[in-house]
Amino acid sequence: MALYTSHLPQWKQDEVAEIKRLAGKYAVFGLVDLYGIPASQLQHMRRGLRGSAVLKMTRNTLIEHSLNEMGGDIQQVTTYLDGQSALIFTDENPFKLYKRLEQTMTKMVAKPGDIAPEDIVVSKGPTSFKPGPVVGELQQAGIPAAIEGGKVTIRESKTVVRAGDVISQKMADALAKLDIRPIDVGLSLQVAYYDGSLFEPSMLAIDELAYYNNIVLAAQQAFNLSVNAAIPTPTTIGAILGKAFGEARSLAVEAGVYNADVMDLIVVRAYRQMLSLALAAAEHGLELDPAISAAAAAQAAAPAAAPAAEEAKEPEEEEEEEEKEDEEGGMAGLGALFG
Repeated sequence: MALYTSHLPQWKQDEVAEIKRLAGKYAVFGLVDLYGIPASQLQHMRRGLRGSAVLKMTRNTLIEHSLNEMGGDIQQVTTYLDGQSALIFTDENPFKLYKRLEQTMTKMVAKPGDIAPEDIVVSKGPTSFKPGPVVGELQQAGIPAAIEGGKVTIRESKTVVRAGDVISQKMADALAKLDIRPIDVGLSLQVAYYDGSLFEPSMLAIDELAYYNNIVLAAQQAFNLSVNAAIPTPTTIGAILGKAFGEARSLAVEAGVYNADVMDLIVVRAYRQMLSLALAAAEHGLELDPAISAAAAAQAAAPAAAPAAEEAKEPEEEEEEEEKEDEEGGMAGLGALFG
């Protein structure tokens, strides 16, 4: 036995040896705060962790003895020892451990002396209380209570305790009467030690949905960059070819390059230009052929209804639709990667 614990009673030496054994057996070693957890609820939490983590309660001094004997980076865990600390051991990574412990949290009524974890707000509206001494008790706690319609009512919403403030006796009693449970009670992770590094709760509290959305956004932006910069990849090659094909057709139409693939578009474009010219001529008093006049009038009234518009779209529109379809197809494939 090392010098650190050689002077301790045998049961304490055995406890230190057990802590060291568990720390060597499991990948993650952590501290959790047990403050305020009722014994019955704690037993339920321990059963919930069975098979995934080992929770060990012991004295803080024995934890410190154990860490000092192990030496190295793990000794830094001693700086997080505070209050009713307990040990937790698991082979899950620290992020999974944090998430699992967060699931043990439940809301409890506040006790005098508790620290408000967040702003406590009493909302406006009627309560279940009949007129009586409760009105004065609520008012003494700073809650704007009154009697309306034969019941005790909160006249306006009010923040009665700010985050970080101590909850007084009167406030605790008032909140309990209103069944407001502001205190989170559960296995609160103080620190986790994994592979030579310390992980505090602030590092482990990740918004998974936000991260997922960021990854999807990055994938979309990478897809667009690949297409617009013509960087071929298995995911974007279809969209790149579709974009190039659309641009080639547009160029052929604008330049009047006669080709079987674009002749219909060139004819449609020329037809529309002819109708526009006919309208301009009619406005200056030129008499038009009745068929042309009718077609020009129809285009002026409802361009989308022109026969040519139903048969073929402008090259730019076709290009945009083809690129959109290819991009949607590519992003569907990317979406599959993220479940």
